[in-house]
Amino acid sequence: MAKVRWTSEAQNWLENIYDYINQDAPGAAADAILGIYQKAQVLTRYPRVGYKYKDDSEGEIRILLYGHYRIAYLIKSEDTVDILGVFHGAMEIERYLP
Repeated sequence: MAKVRWTSEAQNWLENIYDYINQDAPGAAADAILGIYQKAQVLTRYPRVGYKYKDDSEGEIRILLYGHYRIAYLIKSEDTVDILGVFHGAMEIERYLP
């Protein structure tokens, strides 16, 4: 099983998503973050489940979909997956990923 690690940048994205949703729907904010986190846990068993975004010098960047969000992650090895960020589907992801 692979270890899923959340980068500090990804944690910042989650906090921003929480804050944005929490403005209008406090209960929904916690549910959204929990859903994103739980979806990412599938990567422990199936790290290649998302679609391939591109190859990087450190590994393969892939995207896992959850509702309106895209969870970007880097497969560094068969044992290590780093979550790079969580992006709303309307965002231009190319501006944020290497």
